[in-house]
Amino acid sequence: MSLAPYTACLTFDVDALSAWLGDDPHATPAALSRGEYGIRVAMPRILRLLATYDLPATFFVPGHTAESFPATVEAILAAGHEVAHHGYGHQDPSTQTPGEERRSLERGLAVLERFLGRPPAGYRSPSWDYSRATLALLVEYGFVYDSSLFAGDFHPYHPRLGDEVGVEKPLKVGREVALWEFPVDFCLDDWAHFTFSFEPPRAGLSSPSKVLEIWAGDLDYMLDHEEWGVFTLTMHPQVIGRGHRMKLLEQFVEHALAREEVSFARLGDVARDLRARDSSPLPSP
Repeated sequence: MSLAPYTACLTFDVDALSAWLGDDPHATPAALSRGEYGIRVAMPRILRLLATYDLPATFFVPGHTAESFPATVEAILAAGHEVAHHGYGHQDPSTQTPGEERRSLERGLAVLERFLGRPPAGYRSPSWDYSRATLALLVEYGFVYDSSLFAGDFHPYHPRLGDEVGVEKPLKVGREVALWEFPVDFCLDDWAHFTFSFEPPRAGLSSPSKVLEIWAGDLDYMLDHEEWGVFTLTMHPQVIGRGHRMKLLEQFVEHALAREEVSFARLGDVARDLRARDSSPLPSP
């Protein structure tokens, strides 16, 4: 498919229980119920909103979520949305051994392939962080794109393998890989704005009007100052699914639709479009 010059991508990390188990295998029932809210209450609301405006979206689903709530994954796919990889148990790859990280990746792949009938095209690190092995694993397993890194905003790029840098060692640049990176940022993530924690720092509980100003402002900047671009918004059902935040999401959608030059798309479709347009494909390592 050929996409418009300006694309907005709504992405949802369907972490459910794994959001809490990944940090604490002994998470309390109250903590786990926060994740279950995202499935029982929020996901139907999100799917209804997307259907109302006929919008495609990308859902990053941990293998743990898919096995725990298979009907949710089936509903996402039945609605025509994309399901992408988000680890197995929401473990932080940067804290895993290479063997542990490979097992998490493979286990999550195996679960999602049972729903998709093929490997997913995209990956997002559960922690928005890499180990030194992560990128090589993504290339090895044939991912088309990733959405975990921060070295851009509106322009997808090819991340590098083999960078060398240290506090007394200036950057020695590695080599780019063919995989496309859709950069992220905490200002375009509902979790950073809204999620309360009992542990310091007790972030969260922002006003939706403040967050709408940030999200709409970033989108408008792309449209007004860039020749083309991809706006990637990250949300979590257990966060965005609250009533006042669903109104925020709807207001953002209406703001974007009012700018006629914007189209909505799944990340996988944008990545495939970029790959088709790439006049000088980069070699895999």
